[in-house]
Amino acid sequence: MRGVNRVVLIGNLGKEPDLQYLEGNIAVAKFPLATTETYKDKNGALVSQTEWHTVVLWRGLAELAQKYLHKGSLVFIEGRIRTRNWEDKDKNRRFSTEIIGDNLVMLDKRKEHSDQSPIETATPEAAAFPDMNFENGTVPTAISKDDLPF
Repeated sequence: MRGVNRVVLIGNLGKEPDLQYLEGNIAVAKFPLATTETYKDKNGALVSQTEWHTVVLWRGLAELAQKYLHKGSLVFIEGRIRTRNWEDKDKNRRFSTEIIGDNLVMLDKRKEHSDQSPIETATPEAAAFPDMNFENGTVPTAISKDDLPF
């Protein structure tokens, strides 16, 4: 039986994508992505927990990320997990876990006034359902099939 290695993340860039070119003019971009989970603890207080992921994009996706993504950009990333290991100069074994992105969707909402205006960040729900009202960060409880974007 074959295994499945799929990751789906929606989060914000922690810094600008770092674009480099390898031999053969192959583009590779790397950036940290923050995903935040919010829940209520046993006392009812909101607790936020942020996980940081290293995302690696190749070729055209790498160039696209460098051109359009910035620190704070909201993105949907689909890909797979890859863990690398090596020995550093002090002979210590080091590990790195990365998300190799196969699909990238920019979820930031552009302001409609001009092409040079800053990008306005949208929530994942607002990006998926642009015609719906998400007041105070609440998500409507009744969503019909007609409301789905696919």
